[in-house]
Amino acid sequence: MNLRDLKYLVALADLRHFGKAADACFVSQPTLSTQIRKLEEELGVVLVERAPRKVMLTAAGQDVVQRARRIVADVDEMKEAARRSRDPESGALRLGVFPTLGPYLLPHVVPQLRERFPQLELLLTEEKSDVLLQRLREGRLDAALLALPLHDQLHAEFLFEEPFLLAAPAGHPLAKQKTLSMDALGEETLLLLEDGHCLRDQALDVCRLAGAQEKSGFRATSLETLRQMVAAGVGVTLLPALSVQAPIVQPAGIRLVPFRKPAPSRRIALVWRKSSALDGFLRGVADAIGRLARAQLAQD
Repeated sequence: MNLRDLKYLVALADLRHFGKAADACFVSQPTLSTQIRKLEEELGVVLVERAPRKVMLTAAGQDVVQRARRIVADVDEMKEAARRSRDPESGALRLGVFPTLGPYLLPHVVPQLRERFPQLELLLTEEKSDVLLQRLREGRLDAALLALPLHDQLHAEFLFEEPFLLAAPAGHPLAKQKTLSMDALGEETLLLLEDGHCLRDQALDVCRLAGAQEKSGFRATSLETLRQMVAAGVGVTLLPALSVQAPIVQPAGIRLVPFRKPAPSRRIALVWRKSSALDGFLRGVADAIGRLARAQLAQD
């Protein structure tokens, strides 16, 4: 058994196609197929179910792939640690971010990060939080921007607290207020995102505290859909502060009302594996992102 064969197996598990996996590993399909069979013979189990147009992992295959991912990730981190010790601020950083934060935070911080770390290649992935967490565990991401709390064995470096604002149609009674207390939401029904978005869970927490309810029969797929539905008079919602700052343009017919302290908010952290070889470097990245984000929020 060697590292190369484990990488072949991981590629096959990701792509579920021998030809695509071979291309990704820069080998011929027969070579990859032969090495997978040799791995099966060595382990004494069938790892892959081979069908004419479908590749599936057996139960044993799924277990071996999980272990193979950890081994490959550990070796990659060992190599990265050695390289970073020579030049800690260069190379690639695979960074994940969830959809209700990425479009509104990254334009403010990426240019300054590139200036601060000119040799750094930033590889961004936008996915829902549970997908980012899984990729972090598997070593497919180096770090991710996520909302706290996290119930996971990962290191979380707190960056900033982002308040929520109420977004209401212009004719709504709450739209006439300069500021709101949480109690003002008690009789409201809020438009929320679909399952899987951490912003949905955060908004539901606010609803529970304030006694508000979710509007039944509607779940948006994106923050922009929520924004447009509020502008159309369908209902009210909560929007994170960064998502309403320039250069984001609010639709006509929408009013934004801040909450009085203690305002509802979400806490954002940079998260990485405790065993990561990039620990020292990521602390520097976290410090830079946190300072930039807090400065941006202070402009309100």
